[in-house]
Order: sequence, then C-alpha cells, then structure tokens
Amino acid sequence: MLKFEKAVFAQDEFAISADLAVAAARVTAVIGPSGAGKSTLLHGIAGFVPQTGGRLWWQDSDICERAPDKRPVSMLFQDNNLFPHLTVLQNVALALTPKLRPAQEVVAQVEDMLTKVGLAGKSQRRPGGLSGGQQSRVALARALLQDRPVMLMDEPFSALGPALKDEMLDLSLSLAGDRTVIMVTHDPTDAVRIADEVIGVAEGTAWPPVATSVFMSNPPGPMRSYFGSSVSHHID
Repeated sequence: MLKFEKAVFAQDEFAISADLAVAAARVTAVIGPSGAGKSTLLHGIAGFVPQTGGRLWWQDSDICERAPDKRPVSMLFQDNNLFPHLTVLQNVALALTPKLRPAQEVVAQVEDMLTKVGLAGKSQRRPGGLSGGQQSRVALARALLQDRPVMLMDEPFSALGPALKDEMLDLSLSLAGDRTVIMVTHDPTDAVRIADEVIGVAEGTAWPPVATSVFMSNPPGPMRSYFGSSVSHHID
C-alpha cells in the first residue's frame, strides 16, 4: 500500500495535499483539470518535487526522505525523457546501469524487454529515427526493466492517436504484472478502460480513491464542475 499521511508536495508557489491510501497491485487513475496538481502529485511520489509536509509510506517504509533513485518507483514521463544521442539499447539499459557499454548480461535483458514491447531489431536505432509510438515503447521498456513495485504514468501516451494510445495502455498493463500503477490522465475513458479506482484532484487536494464506476457516476463535489453534465456517458 502507498499511503499519504497528510502529505504536501510543493513546486514554486503551488502545493497539493493528499491524505489517502492507494492499494497495492491495482491500477489507479488520477483525474482533474489542467493545473490542478496531477503531475505534481506523481512527481512528489517519485521524489522529483519536494515534500514539505506529512509522510509518504510504501508498505511499512517511510520513503519521503529517499532520493528518487532509492524509491520503489519507476516513471513514464509525458515526453518519454529519452536521450537523443543514445541508442535505444543504451536508453533502456540505463534502467540497470549507467554504463554506455553495458555488460552482455544487461544487453540480453534489454533485448528481451524490447521484444516484449514490440521493438525487436530496433536496439541500435536512435530515438530520432523512431515514430512517436515507438519512442513510447522505448520509455515503457526502460520503466519496466527497472522492476520497481510502483509504476507512475504521467500521460505518456497523450500525444498518440486514440487507437495507438489504447494499444499502449493495454500493453503497459499487460506487462506491469502485479505492480501498483498510478496513471495521470485528462481523458475519463482511459480510466474506464484500465483503472480499478480513481483519485480526483482539484483545488490543491487529491481526494481518496474510489471505484472507477462510482467516481464516474457520482464524482466528488469539487470534480463535478470539471466533468459538467458529461459524466454518465463515460461509463456506458
């Protein structure tokens, strides 16, 4: 379980608070209007945004003082966060080693993961020579190869077309296994497609997760203005 105990994450003059728990080995969507703090929440979990109050627990361990690379999380970013001068193999291998000439054992693990995400034979390409969907697969391979129990997804497929985005969401979840997945999205249909629960974010607060069907049919008060009158059709 990932537990937020009156946690506050602050970036510049903006802060978001969370007093909730996310169940382990489930998929939780984070939904809210632009600027509400969805990405700040995820970056706070990862340790990229300072935590200025409360505690953050994974299972029985307080992780709020840990450096990002010491936390039990991997992250998929909106822009994929790939290094353009490195090959696909080198980008993915960074999940296991900082060496740009990884050992053969690491190379074998990378090649196996690239096959799983549909990039067999692409290990020596560079990101600039790949399509947007292929770049997303590289980022997914790297996150999965880190083999952390929590995987954070900050709208990594938002630039893709609807069909390809659905394909990538399905692929991500099929390969995530028993990881705890927390996914930011602007699109309620994404949550309906893959999420067990939804956290609503509004007015500087992350609300405790509720079952996706319940959230979509009866969202928390602050979320009603965001959804307007279009809530019910998302669960049809």
